[in-house]
Amino acid sequence: MLTVTSLRANVGEKEILKGIDLQVNAGEVHAIMGPNGSGKSTFASVLAGSERYEVTAGTVLFEGRNLLDKSIEERAREGLFLGFQYPVEIPGVSMANFMRLALNEQRKYRGEEPLTAAEFLRRMKEKAAIVELESKMTNRAVNEGFSGGEKKKNEIFQMAMLDPKLAILDETDSGLDIDALRVVATGVTRLRRPDNATIVITHYQRLLEYIVPDFVHVLYNGRIIKTGGKELALELEERGYDWLINPEL
Repeated sequence: MLTVTSLRANVGEKEILKGIDLQVNAGEVHAIMGPNGSGKSTFASVLAGSERYEVTAGTVLFEGRNLLDKSIEERAREGLFLGFQYPVEIPGVSMANFMRLALNEQRKYRGEEPLTAAEFLRRMKEKAAIVELESKMTNRAVNEGFSGGEKKKNEIFQMAMLDPKLAILDETDSGLDIDALRVVATGVTRLRRPDNATIVITHYQRLLEYIVPDFVHVLYNGRIIKTGGKELALELEERGYDWLINPEL
């Protein structure tokens, strides 16, 4: 599904990604961990198409097509979803209207008819239940006045509505209490299917108790320096990153 080869990217004159290689297949969950400043969020933003970053080398293929040639909007329509670490507020735009527009734009891109009002409402009710999002929240402006946990629930609700092929979740667990973490992570797990994939970016093993990864990658100084199974996350929780960064210690 996703093939990243020797990816390098800059912010201004500073190189952040220094040659990333990653293969993600349909049905898989990949966790990317690493210390602050290692390039995790940059990697997510580059995949999503943020214009803040300049790709200087490497290739990214999504279902065999060059992802780097596509705009942010085209990547989203192709089935790529980015869950933000800090979801933005959109005053004056209700969640229901926002999601209906986004969903029907996606369907238009695929040559499908827009959903009827009844179909949309039925779908919204079904997907909101996955993350225990109260129905009244969908009538409020996007994320306006939401708590941190409500914003993260809303991100996963949007993911459920859009049904992406590849979801990239950038520190979805940031700032969540135990109950909100359980709800959000359980929602992600319930959306997993053999024909989609997820990349989870996190600092903490606790999220991976709910979203069990097939592969764990350690990103440091712009490169993936180690890959393992879910047991690697447990080892990182116990030993930190120093044993990988400075193996002589």
